[in-house]
Amino acid sequence: MKKHCELLELRLKLDDAITYGTKKDAFSLAKKGLEESRLKNFKGEIEYFKGQLDILKKNFVSAIEHFDSAIKINPFDGAAFNDKALCMAELGFIDEAISNFDKGIEAEPGYATIYHNKGWLLNNIGLHTEAIKYLTKALELEPGRAVTYDSLADAYFNLGQIKKAVGAYRSVISFLKPGCCLGLKKEIAKKISQLEAKIKEK
Repeated sequence: MKKHCELLELRLKLDDAITYGTKKDAFSLAKKGLEESRLKNFKGEIEYFKGQLDILKKNFVSAIEHFDSAIKINPFDGAAFNDKALCMAELGFIDEAISNFDKGIEAEPGYATIYHNKGWLLNNIGLHTEAIKYLTKALELEPGRAVTYDSLADAYFNLGQIKKAVGAYRSVISFLKPGCCLGLKKEIAKKISQLEAKIKEK
């Protein structure tokens, strides 16, 4: 169990590095995950981290193959379905991406990230109201997800719900770790000021 916990921790750190860290940090964590998986001979994890390295190199077709292998070994690996879906989206296969998000939700219904990413994709293709449902579900499962509040704010903005967008942006700032992402915090604070100005104009 401890061995699996160590790899899960690496997965979470990698996800955080991809979201708010640097590409260098993400590469380092993915390589470490692959090394640890090989040492422990966890075949599903080996395929998962190989897929992560391919994503970072933008080798999306190869990444999909590794995630497919990971899923064959562990059909309940929601993260593998999630990352396969993201690769599909990058390649422009939107229907296939949504299908894989749905399979991942079925396989691992308590995994917040997959709801977030499906919501993010739906928002990007103009389905803002449906996106909010999935983003809200991600926050029910993991209330402190700054990245989800960021996507939620964008969805509210796209629907013209400016006050809700401001509230979501404020949550992004409150949930980001102190002393990190200073540039992002400044950018969001600027967005909040601009949106509040719009509210006053009405």
